[in-house]
Amino acid sequence: MKTNIQSTLVTCLAGSLLMCLALIQPLQAEEGMWTFDNFPSKAVAAKYGFTPSQPWLDHVRAASLRIAGGCSASFISPQGLVMTNHHCVVECVEQLSTPQQNLVETGFSAKTIAEERKCPAFELDQLVQIRDVTADIQGVLAGKAGDEANKALHAKEAELQQSCGSDASVRCDVVSLYHGGVYDLYRYKRYTDVRLVFAPEFTVAQFGGDPDNFNFPRFDFDIGLLRAYEGDKPAASPEFLRWGVNGSKDGDLVFVSGNPGGTSRELTVSQLAFARDTAFPLEMPELAEYRGQLEQFITRGPEQARAAREDLFFVENDFKASFGRQQALLDTQFFGGKQQEEQKLRAAVAADPKLAPFASAWDEIAQIQRVRGQLFTRRVSLGSYFFQTGLLGYAVTLVRAAAERTKPNGERLPEYTDQSLVNVQQELTAPIPIHKDLEELNLTLLFTVVRRDLGADDSFVRKMLGAESPEQLAHRLVSGTHLEDAKVREGLYAGGQGAVAASADPMIRFAASINEDRLALRKDYEARVEAPTRAAAERIANARFAVYGTSVDPDATFTARLSYGTVKGFENAEGRFVDPYTTIGGLFERTTGASPYALPQTWLTAKASLDLKLPMNLSTTNDIIGGNSGSPVIDRDGNVVGLIFDGNIFSLGGDYGYDAAKNRAVAVDSRALLEGLQKVYHLDRIVGEIQAGRR
Repeated sequence: MKTNIQSTLVTCLAGSLLMCLALIQPLQAEEGMWTFDNFPSKAVAAKYGFTPSQPWLDHVRAASLRIAGGCSASFISPQGLVMTNHHCVVECVEQLSTPQQNLVETGFSAKTIAEERKCPAFELDQLVQIRDVTADIQGVLAGKAGDEANKALHAKEAELQQSCGSDASVRCDVVSLYHGGVYDLYRYKRYTDVRLVFAPEFTVAQFGGDPDNFNFPRFDFDIGLLRAYEGDKPAASPEFLRWGVNGSKDGDLVFVSGNPGGTSRELTVSQLAFARDTAFPLEMPELAEYRGQLEQFITRGPEQARAAREDLFFVENDFKASFGRQQALLDTQFFGGKQQEEQKLRAAVAADPKLAPFASAWDEIAQIQRVRGQLFTRRVSLGSYFFQTGLLGYAVTLVRAAAERTKPNGERLPEYTDQSLVNVQQELTAPIPIHKDLEELNLTLLFTVVRRDLGADDSFVRKMLGAESPEQLAHRLVSGTHLEDAKVREGLYAGGQGAVAASADPMIRFAASINEDRLALRKDYEARVEAPTRAAAERIANARFAVYGTSVDPDATFTARLSYGTVKGFENAEGRFVDPYTTIGGLFERTTGASPYALPQTWLTAKASLDLKLPMNLSTTNDIIGGNSGSPVIDRDGNVVGLIFDGNIFSLGGDYGYDAAKNRAVAVDSRALLEGLQKVYHLDRIVGEIQAGRR
């Protein structure tokens, strides 16, 4: 089956990516993840006869939220009720679970407001202001290169963040758009008291599992409800999205407001070739290996299955998404189109003497890829996800935070500025359950992969392992540490450098022993790769502005964006037209009783009371990417008609280009959401709160 899935994926991408060959101008009709201060309202009006006004845009922006962990969300009531995806809150659900009460399996419903449970280390961000700081940033970077440029950038960013004040409920981020062509300061209202209101059972939220992931037709009830609190009370949210009365229909104009995580549409051909030839071949086998390790781990017993289920879900998702992106770059017609796109822009630059200072930027980035190639394996190994998460992640953070807090704010690493320390402290002190057997598996894999990639004789590997095997080192560190205790972490953080230096905890001592090596590599990579790439990319951005203006949306940056499109089906790889709606009845028809097509008993019991003809999921032409999960789908009146949770198979190439014919966003229909909340889960309190604002 795996081979068939991969074969189908390759065929689909090869067919669809022909549509991505369009050059940068003009954009395809619905292409674009637009910033709220540069939304093409006139283009929407010309095509659809509706002009999103400034008050309309301001309202949608204020009602939309970012989940700091990597998703989108929105206020759907004036009492701080928040809608997002189940897969965006499943980490919280898992953290609130116990061996005796597996909430991921059974779901969670707060029948009263007192039963709403706080999510550890959860943050919601509401964008309240955008300020152009391009002159500030580019001014301090002028004439600087390498490490000097990085230090100047970090210092200016820290200064701009500090200008927002010291209020912990305020967050400011410097956002680079068009790869350095524009810099904005985004000011957010930050909510750190976030509580779980509702999460359905995993089996219906992720119905179809990995086989259905990135596919359509779909039948998922992928919703999670949260509530923002202030002062231990539900937060007031006067700007919220109302629920549409009639939902949507085929052909309707719809908008998606969210925080797309990142795209690579503005990268040069040499950067795309590096991803194709170097990055993916290194990273894909390691993802596959980790997936296999987790699949074996969950067979050890029910507690291991509970502990690893969330990790396996996201690893499968990442592998499938990465495979699709890799196939996009391997498609010769698609890659040829990217080459033509670049050649067209370079020809326009060469034809205008005023643009001569920009002409060499592409060649400079190509040269940088050679340096990047020399450092890449080491950078990936020493920057691995496993150094940043779990027990070792706690230790690394404690060691670095202790050292960085002794420096002036402007000289620190960006993740340890005064503003960033709000998040650092929240994560360190959150009472999150730790599964030590899973931690040991993760660290064993980390140490094994680092040794394999760098070689047993590498100086870092020798320092890391000493005379131990990966298994022995992982076991010693995990069995001997006490960092699973939030009180221990809190004490070490409060004690600063003295407490960390005096700690005999083996995980702390290990993190301290490798800290300087990892920081030195990071500094070298930033100076020799990131800084010169940023400088050259800024010149390409300026060339693009000169040739095309600002009528092109910037690459996604996990910041607030708005896309427009229509409810629309598509033609699949077999040439069959796929309707834009599935139904609740179709969900039951697809049920087999075996995972991943098994419904929980709540749905089977409620079947007789449900309107089986109601739409379940829908597809739209909105341009989205990872990070848009949890985004509301709204109509021209700003009313909720759906909830984004995925894209179809053709959306996987969307990192590099948009396919108007087949790229589709996938959402849960608003009518199915209310039907399920009311008739399956009997959440009259929540349904009443939602419906109170309907129009």
